[in-house]
Amino acid sequence: MPAELQSTSQGQTLILTLRNPERRNAIDPAMYAAGIEALGVAERSTDVRSVVITGADGTFCAGGNLERLLANRQQAPEVQAQSIEGLHNWIETIRTYPKPVIAAVEGAAAGAGFSLALACDMIVAARNAVFVMAYSNVALSPDGGGSWSLVHDLPRQMATEILMCGDRLGAERLHALGLVNRIAEPGSALDAALAMAEHLNARAPNALASIKELVTDAPHASLTQHLNQERDHFVKNLHHANAGVGISAFLEKRVPRYE
Repeated sequence: MPAELQSTSQGQTLILTLRNPERRNAIDPAMYAAGIEALGVAERSTDVRSVVITGADGTFCAGGNLERLLANRQQAPEVQAQSIEGLHNWIETIRTYPKPVIAAVEGAAAGAGFSLALACDMIVAARNAVFVMAYSNVALSPDGGGSWSLVHDLPRQMATEILMCGDRLGAERLHALGLVNRIAEPGSALDAALAMAEHLNARAPNALASIKELVTDAPHASLTQHLNQERDHFVKNLHHANAGVGISAFLEKRVPRYE
């Protein structure tokens, strides 16, 4: 069975499933391109309000295909550079996508698989899931934004340890560090992620898009710049139709229904 990114849906949530049974859901350029295309279509669809990325058959993603990497050593360096650009385009698409993206992790999230999970807005992981920045174990350095995510989310010393030592980290350790949002029982990470997505789907999409943009931009902005962004987003959302729905529903003690 060839590697593929399978696209399904449940309610208003798009589910993207990494499927590469022969290589524990290792990802490749065709999957990167499929991920970008799927998110592009979903962004334009009012029927999709959130996305869950998961892996098939009890494993999230083993990262890159080492056999393909070994073969690329015989090619010009530009071949691997182009492949990594494809991965990075997908990571940037996830980061800038205006709707919530949740990683549902069972089994292993290794190398680029760990980087992919970190690119998502939230991570739900099975209690026995394992995360590893495996690059240094095979004399490589990170890709997929893994080093960027860890340095932004953790103290420098902890990020350096995770990247340099290549140790296996359990979901509960990452939960304690603040990288994993919720722990699920083994086999139920996808269900837990879908429940989180359903909770988000009931909220105003424009407000969630603003929150994601503010969270993404905050580390790079001065306080004054960020306060100005908050002001602009707040005013824009106050004058959106959904604010009228939400405020009226709150005052009238009923459940809002957002467009």
